[in-house]
Formats: sequence, structure tokens, C-alpha cells
Amino acid sequence: MRLLLAPALFASLLAVGPPSQAQEPAPAGERRIDALQVEKGPLLDGVLDDEVWRHAAFTSGFLQKEPHQGRPASLRTEVAFVYDADALYVGARMSSDRPEDIETVMTRRDDSGSAERLIISLDTYRDRRTAYSFAVTAAGVRVDWYHPEDDEYQRDASYSPIWQARTRRTSDGWVAELRIPFSQLRFNGKGEQVWGVNINRYIPRRNEDDFWVVVPRDVTGWSSHFGELHGIRGVASSHRVELVPYVSSDLQLDSGGNPRAGTPFEHQRPYAGRVGLDAKVGLGPNLTLDATVNPDFGQLDADPAQVNLTAFESVFDERRPFFTEGSQLFNSGNGPNYFYSRRVGGAPRLSAEADFVRSPQASTLWGAAKLTGRLSSGLSLGALGAFTGDAFADTYDFSTREQGRVKLDSRTGFGVLRAQQELGPGGSVVGATFTSLLRDIGAGEGLTLQLAREAYTGGADFRLRLLDGEYVLSGYAGGSVVRGDPAAITRIQESSAHFFQRPDQKHVRVDPRATSMTGYTVGARLERVSGEHWLWNASVGADSPGFELNDVGQLDNADNLDVNLGLRYRETNPGRLLRNWELGLAASSNWNYGLSRQASSLELTGSATFPNFWSGNLRVTYLPRALSDTLTRGGPLMQTGQGVDTSFSLDNSFSETTRWNVNGGAWAFETGSRGGYVGASLTLQPHRRLRLGIEPTASLYTDGVQYVDTLEGGRAETFGNRYVFGAVQRREVALRLRANLFLSPDLSIEAYAEPFASSGSFGGFGELERAGGRTPRRYDSFTRLPDGGLQLVDGGTSFRLDDPDFNLRSFRSNVVLRWEWRPGSTLFLVWQQNRYTDSFRGNALAPRFLGDALAAPGGHTFALKLSWWFPAG
Repeated sequence: MRLLLAPALFASLLAVGPPSQAQEPAPAGERRIDALQVEKGPLLDGVLDDEVWRHAAFTSGFLQKEPHQGRPASLRTEVAFVYDADALYVGARMSSDRPEDIETVMTRRDDSGSAERLIISLDTYRDRRTAYSFAVTAAGVRVDWYHPEDDEYQRDASYSPIWQARTRRTSDGWVAELRIPFSQLRFNGKGEQVWGVNINRYIPRRNEDDFWVVVPRDVTGWSSHFGELHGIRGVASSHRVELVPYVSSDLQLDSGGNPRAGTPFEHQRPYAGRVGLDAKVGLGPNLTLDATVNPDFGQLDADPAQVNLTAFESVFDERRPFFTEGSQLFNSGNGPNYFYSRRVGGAPRLSAEADFVRSPQASTLWGAAKLTGRLSSGLSLGALGAFTGDAFADTYDFSTREQGRVKLDSRTGFGVLRAQQELGPGGSVVGATFTSLLRDIGAGEGLTLQLAREAYTGGADFRLRLLDGEYVLSGYAGGSVVRGDPAAITRIQESSAHFFQRPDQKHVRVDPRATSMTGYTVGARLERVSGEHWLWNASVGADSPGFELNDVGQLDNADNLDVNLGLRYRETNPGRLLRNWELGLAASSNWNYGLSRQASSLELTGSATFPNFWSGNLRVTYLPRALSDTLTRGGPLMQTGQGVDTSFSLDNSFSETTRWNVNGGAWAFETGSRGGYVGASLTLQPHRRLRLGIEPTASLYTDGVQYVDTLEGGRAETFGNRYVFGAVQRREVALRLRANLFLSPDLSIEAYAEPFASSGSFGGFGELERAGGRTPRRYDSFTRLPDGGLQLVDGGTSFRLDDPDFNLRSFRSNVVLRWEWRPGSTLFLVWQQNRYTDSFRGNALAPRFLGDALAAPGGHTFALKLSWWFPAG
């Protein structure tokens, strides 16, 4: 009871201040504005001197959300809407008592930075659940996103419509003029349109956020609170056709040493060219078909360098536009990740063995198509199909001088289908997802018999908003089926997602003759998401041992039973010491289907925003002992040690032109694992057209029990195997550098560079003493051999394994010129550099690590891509 009363007592101390004079925010639906129909839209020039604006009805009466919720805005904002047969136009006047204080820093497309801005949000279906947002800064930069849920802060930035905006400074403020084509919106084209609408003006110099309709701080919501836009009639969602052909070429050059030297591949052609087509076709008023032929899916930003010593794969964000746009339609966020788009066209899952191996970094993607949209009934649909070609690795044996070619993957078809139905006006939904994969393996060639021939997954989910959205009840259930040759199913059973070969459990076993595997998942969650002070959540979930997603989706490991509880106390009204603050307590436990408790945690979190709008976060987690079924990588259970893990971060105000962050963490466990990390970021804008950024990170820690290898010849207590562990001292440094020059809102030059160094020095070798043990039994001695091996001595027995020490350097960089030379048409010029070596020895934290990374062997890629947008209908 004392624990529950403490936040309330703390609140009484922080919230004492002058009596609030705030008004109640306007309820949803009470505010209305009418759009004026015109024969021809105004000239888009950022000057509201056209005749149509003299007849349009401007609305004002904005209220603050920050810094004083409910008070009238300190500066006047006026907004009007007009439309013609093709587009909706927005005209806005933003007054200022000090026009010289208007922040006009320039940024790249879809990044508003710290500039003053105007945001127009439209609920075109008037479903009180979803919305499109169009923002323009005082510098003329356009930003847009999609709200897939009735939540102000749930934003899908992959939405990339083609629209225009112009701004202009005036003697008493600034003016914005927007043109949003109806072809870029989705709505029900029947009779007069009634859309939900909200308008937001953000004034960074005052830390002021003004809204036409304010959603209170203690409420989770967005479009359900909108006012209404009336008067749009005689328009229809276009049967649009958009074509974007492109030409692309690249040139690759080696530097710092050619890794192919001495092989037949040394002098292969270093250049390539491609021609392709992207198309967008409107099917009726509500559905859109996107198709791509011979797509160019080169990523402009490289994945960050990292060293992964875990049993699980690294997961990276999707950056390819075809997959990012509308991605919210393919994953509900409620339940498992059935679709991980980087499976499509990604690097082959298998690898060949030889003295020299050249494997493709990505599979050949022949083409892809997706159908997305929302019907007037409230049914949202997303369907995606993609086809990839065969993948081969080139090999070379230096001793025999034999050249080979190994098949790593076969032609593959991917399919994803998602349907989601809205229930009533409150934002409740039910949905279903189905995925499929088919590989044309035939009789098998190379390593392909180790891959599944067929994989199917699917499930249903629901999210019910109760009591006007104050509570949310959600749940899901699904299953999976994988089929293939025995070698493929055995590989899946023994993968890190399953480890069926664990010798000390009885609820699963490897079946070497199996040609299929099935599994299921189920879960539910109840939470309070809105309220003045107390919020809470409770959830349960289960993944059966045979549940498998990793041909199309993403799953670290199955065989899980989860229970989670969370409680938060928050204060959203500003007080004398803090603007807002929150304390949280969460507990979780996880078991496998053998009822071995694999993990538990008790977590205390705190966050606060200070009067100057700086914000801080603190987390402290206690983890008691448990029995892990993954530490031995398919071996018996091993006990984890109890310990404490902490982290913190501190940010300055997001309205500042100069932004900084500091963060760090530390941990200590009884197994000898201890250490910490520190990081920071600094973004400067020395000129309104120039932005510079630096982000250093460094970590120094010891993993007291790090898996090294599994060898035969062990004791009966460990089922005849040696599960070898070591203590590894890790040192890691990364430095991310960015420089962006913005010549105009549509023309920019962006540079990124990341030198990275990581080292690991192993010692204290030993092996698991018994199943369920915690501290490995130390070996008598170990010796590092000149050929890179490691000689271990245990009693009278000596054995050898590869030396696990590592010390690598990496340098990745790119320079990109991006010019949107006409709406929807873009020119890219790219220079990418990728250097890597693991041959360095020494300390990763040594001052010269930057020079080491720059001197590492690697290559340069010079690329050009030119695309044209043709609105053909």
C-alpha cells in the first residue's frame, strides 16, 4: 500500500502551482469548417492573393496543448479550404509579433527538424480511427505520415503521397499554401464528403503547440476528436494510373586490397545497369495496385555495423520504398510478426564452404505487386506477392585452383494477405493475416534440400476499445505449417528458434524423418490506456515448440509461455518542478512448455519533462536466477545468474535548433558479467541550410559466460558433450557522422559515415559441469597457437578449437545527392564506401581505431538513378 501511495504523495508536491485557467478542449464534432468549390484552383505560390481566397471562409480560434493546455493560442492562425475537380487546396496565415523569430531552418523531405510548421490532418473516411497528415514548415519543407490508429503519436512515415506546398515570409508572419490531389487520398466517393479535420501549428521558439481541436494530454486518441470539413461534393477517388520508369547504373571499385585477388573473379566487369518500372493503378474508388518490374531496391543508407555473439539473427529496419509504404497494413502489431519484409530479396539463408566464397548480398527480385486499400464498409485489405530467382555462390579452391558454383536458394514465391474490419465508430477492429512461401526446389541442387519447399502461417486478431477508448482488450491466435525434405525440417528443428535437440527435456524431440512441422500461438492483453493518473496492463501469451515463422516472418524462439504485468502512475499537468512525470513498475516471467522458468524480471522506470522542456528517463531492472534453454545452443538447461541492469537518457528540448542527447547504462551479474556503455548525439545547424551531426558510442564490458563451441567427449552429466564457455572482454566504439546541405526543399546533398571498431578477448575457458549448472568448470590451461587455433587442457585430455578472439574494423559511408526535379520524379547520385577487416589486433578503444577503419580493404560504389513520375490518369 505504501508503494501505491508514494506516487500520489509525490504528485501533490510537484503539481502545486497557480490555479489553472484552462478551458475545456472542444469536444469532437463541435467544430466545423466548409470548403469552397471553385472552377480552377489558385496559383500555388505562397501568396494568398487569388480571388478564391477572398471568398473562402477562414477559421481560427486555436487552443494550446503546450505549454498551457486549453488556453487560447498566443498568436493568431487562420486556415481555409478550397477545392476544384482535381485537388484540395489549403491556405493559411500564421501571424507573429516577432517575425524575425520564426524558425525557418531547412531540412530534408519528411523531416521537419526544429522549424515552425503547420499540419493538416484529414480523416477522409470519417471512421474516427485513421487519418492522413500533411505538414509544411516555414522553410517550405514537406512532411507527411499516416495514422493507422486513433492515436496522435502512432505515425506511419512510409506514407509518401505526391503533393505540393509553397510558403512565404511576410511582414507579420508567414503564409502557407498546399495542394493535395484527390488522387493521393482514399475516401468513399459517394455524394457530399464529410471528413474529419484537425489543424496544428507548432511554434518552437515558444515551445507552443496550438490545435484547432485539442486532444487532452491524459487521453489516448486522435481522429475521434476531430472537427468536420464539409462542402466537398462532385469529386471521386480517381481511377488513377501512375507510372514511374527508371534507369539506374553503378560502378564498383576496390580499394585497400582486393579480396578477390588470385581468383578467376579478380577482373570481372565492375559496372552494371538496370531499367525498370514502378506502377500505381487505382482499382475502383478504394483500392490501389502497386507493381514493380525489375525493381531497383538499392538502399541509400547502409545497415549499421555490429558484432552479434548471440544465437539469434540480427534484425534491421526496412528501407526499400516499395515495402515501407503501407507496411502497417501487413502487420497488425498485435501478436507475432508474420511478415518481415527483408526476407523478400534478402541474402540467401545458407552459405557455401571453400577457400574463397563470393555469395550474393541479395537475391534477385524479379518483380513484386501489392494491393492495398479500405472499402466503404470499413474493411482494410493488403495483399502482396513477390518472386525471386535462383541464388548461387561462386567458390574457388587455392590449392587445386578449382572454380565452383553452389546453389544456395531456388526460385521462390512469397505471398502475404491481411484483412482488417472496423467495428463501430470507436476504433475497434478484428483482423486476419495469411502468408505463404513456395520454393521451386525440384530434385534439389547444391544446398537447396536444406530449405523448406512450402511454408504457411496465419492467424486472427482483435483489438476492442471499451468505455470510450479508456480500456483496450486485444488478443490473437495463429498457426504455422512448414513442409520440406527431411534435411530441411531437421535443420529447422535444430535451429536457434527451436533447439529440439536439447537432451534434458521430454516435451520435444528431433524427428529426422519428418517432412513437416506445425505449431500455434495465442495471446491476450487488457490495458487501461487513458486516464488522469493510473494506467495498467496485463497480458499472457504462448508460442508452441513447433511454431515457425522464419521463412516469411521473424521469430527469435518459440516454446514460450509468457505472463506480463505493468502499472504506471503519471502526472500530465505542469507543476512547479516538473512539466510532467511518470513512474512505472513491470513484472514478467517466461517458461517453456517443459515448465522450466527461462527468465523473469522486475522493472522500475521513471521519466520526466522539466520546465525547460528537457526530458529524462531512467530504468532499473532486477533479473533473478532462471534456467535458460538457449545458452548452450541446443544443449541442456543452464542456470542464469541474478543481476541488475540499468539505463538512462537525457535530452534537451525538441524545439531547439541544436539538439543533444546523452545516454548510458551499466549492469552486473553474479556470473561475472558486468560493464557499461555511454553514448551521445549532437546535431548542429550552423546555417539554416546546413545540418551537422555526430553520434559517438562506446562500451566496455565482460560477458562472464559466453558460449564458444560444442565438442564431443564430454561427461555423462552433460550427456556426452562438452559445452565450452569463456569469459570475453568486449570493447566497442562507433562514431556516426552526418552532414546535410539543403539547397532547396527539393534539392539536398547528404553525407553519412560510420567508423566502427569492436574487439573481444576470451579467457577463463571451461565447460558446463552439469545440466542446470550455472558456473562453468574451469579448464587447467589454454594456449593460443600460431595458426589461429586454441589448445585447451582438461585434466589429462587436451583438445583444440578455433580461437574465438576477434578484433574488427569497419567503415561505411555514403554521399547522396537527391533532387526532386518535378513532383514525384527524382534524381539520385550516390557514392557508397564499405570497408571491413578482422585482421587487426589490439584494443578497439585505442585512439587510432579511426585510422585503422579507414585503411581497411573494401570498395566504392558509384550509382545513378533517375525516375520519372507520369500521372497517366
